[in-house]
Amino acid sequence: MARDPRFHDARRVRGPVVTPDSDFTGHVRINGLAAGELHWYRVSFQDPADARRTGAAVTGSFRAAPDQHRPRRDIRFVWSGDMVGQGWGINPGLGGIEIFETMRQAKPDFFLHSGDTIYADGPLKETVTLPDGRVWHNLVTEEKSKVAETLAEYRGNFRYNLLDENVRAFAAEVPGIYQWDDHEVRNNWYPGQILTDDRYTEKRVDVLAARARQSFFEYLPIDNQSADEAGRIYRRISYGPLLDVFVLDMRTYRDANSPELNTEPNGGILGRRQTEWLKRGLAGSKALWKVVAADMPIGLVVPDGANIEGVANNDPGAPKGRELEIAEVLRHLQRHAVRNTVWVTADVHYAAAHHYDPSRAVFQDFDPFWEFVAGPLNAGTTTRPYKLDATFGPELVYAKNPSALVSPLDGYQFFGQVDIDAASGALTVALRDAPGATLWSTRLEAQRS
Repeated sequence: MARDPRFHDARRVRGPVVTPDSDFTGHVRINGLAAGELHWYRVSFQDPADARRTGAAVTGSFRAAPDQHRPRRDIRFVWSGDMVGQGWGINPGLGGIEIFETMRQAKPDFFLHSGDTIYADGPLKETVTLPDGRVWHNLVTEEKSKVAETLAEYRGNFRYNLLDENVRAFAAEVPGIYQWDDHEVRNNWYPGQILTDDRYTEKRVDVLAARARQSFFEYLPIDNQSADEAGRIYRRISYGPLLDVFVLDMRTYRDANSPELNTEPNGGILGRRQTEWLKRGLAGSKALWKVVAADMPIGLVVPDGANIEGVANNDPGAPKGRELEIAEVLRHLQRHAVRNTVWVTADVHYAAAHHYDPSRAVFQDFDPFWEFVAGPLNAGTTTRPYKLDATFGPELVYAKNPSALVSPLDGYQFFGQVDIDAASGALTVALRDAPGATLWSTRLEAQRS
């Protein structure tokens, strides 16, 4: 680890001994970093029985998060989600998952992966013939040839993404904040679910989720010390005086998918402990901007057959079902005069900007706010925007999606970019495509308390 790219001031940090028990993955906590500054690192493996035997070193760099005491500096981060889904894997003939190279070239301070970091329920075939006769070629591994059920198969899904050179180059330079959603386990899952899917021999989702969670913590840069006895993945990332990121877990604590029309809290989508944590954290944040990283959009009606998968329940009236917790959080923000809150998400496989305003809403105890949607990352793209539920007064300001369900060959792959200007405090959001073109953007001026 060094502040000098030539490693003249390097210090050695010894990591854990990695074994098959962790699939040869390991985590190292680095203390004493210079806040807000660039650092370079080299990582190599050493034979614990013979220190002279070492593997080839992998080199990378990252910028440490700023602290509250340093002068403010501009911040840039990118976000997206929904990676390698609907049968579209790494296509070496097309250069692999090139959207990661585009995001790397943007030189972000960090990357927020908004869930569906893998598609454990999305097996790959070597070739896929499109309706117009074009052929998509997938790199396929044993673990990606069926739905994941065993711990080895979930681990193999995470290893698969790292076969892409663009993903590896990106990860070597850009710190990652990773979120947990459904496809890390299987589509639309909820705690206690018993599967009827014939592809699975293990029908208990709770068993599958435990295996998926273990591989999630093994393969992603998330500190397993942040997990509580319930397997907690929600957390707050402080990024100096300009930004706090609140990373939600809208999967682990939810109730069963249903029509979601109950009028009393019944499990919800965040759970009581996480809801109270979010309310306290947002109200107590001293950062200028508060970004809430949600697994799913708030106002889009996302179905699960005849039931509801998301927050919005397709009832435009007063909050019901999972909307009750969101209403509670929004009311709390208004009562405590919490300013400059922005929500970012993925999940629905297109790019969009939603503005929520009480003047359009049935529930009106909140201040206006924006929600921005990005993704996918090498997955199929949704054919049309989902329906908006009027409970919280959302307006579709922008959406980019095709007229038919398409593969990544047709270019509908998206990420979002956020820039916070240190001098003015303004936050600019841009929705960008895989080649890097800016499709839509807006500048939000910071409100002062």
